[in-house]
Amino acid sequence: MVEDQAALADSVARVLRREGMAVDVAYDGTAALDRTSVLDYDVVVLDRDLPGMHGDQVCRTLVGQGSLSRVLMLTASGTVAERVEGLGLGADDYLPKPFAYAELVARIRAVARRAAPATPPVLVHGDLRVDPAQRTATRAGARLALTPKEFAVLEHLLTAAGRVVSAEELLDHVWDEATDPFTTTVKATVNRLRAKLGDPPLIVTVARAGYRI
Repeated sequence: MVEDQAALADSVARVLRREGMAVDVAYDGTAALDRTSVLDYDVVVLDRDLPGMHGDQVCRTLVGQGSLSRVLMLTASGTVAERVEGLGLGADDYLPKPFAYAELVARIRAVARRAAPATPPVLVHGDLRVDPAQRTATRAGARLALTPKEFAVLEHLLTAAGRVVSAEELLDHVWDEATDPFTTTVKATVNRLRAKLGDPPLIVTVARAGYRI
């Protein structure tokens, strides 16, 4: 989340975290590029009217660097010409301020699904069915009572489509930057998730590598 109005940035971050997303916040364009040079974000929510380095330049730089991050641009100016210009910079979507949080969440999920390879709106593996938009998960038709972090871990493992996902990758995508990289929270969350998923087991631990479904 890149927004120079700290109160708005922090408010949006809280909403997105309640939706099970891992969110880092930058309050200017330079800080945003510093973060994107270290981590591969699924989506960058980018305010266009940033002081210092303008949001347009941040977007151009991300596109020029070949970043795989999807860009959702925000701006107080919502004219058609402004939207066309923003999309022409390489942004994947454009949302004028003021906006409804529910629409922002829906648009973030929509642009994230355009990642390569594209992910389907509903994730299915055997008798397991996960709907990220509705935040529901069922197995053999029975609803699973998952915490936001458990849901996010399950969603990420399913999106990986059988690829081994390391604990470090889960920390990057499910938890935010304030999380201790040496914490055992990933292991604990996976263990709780395993118990809730029931038998036969779905999550496989790959020694010294991570987890996969």
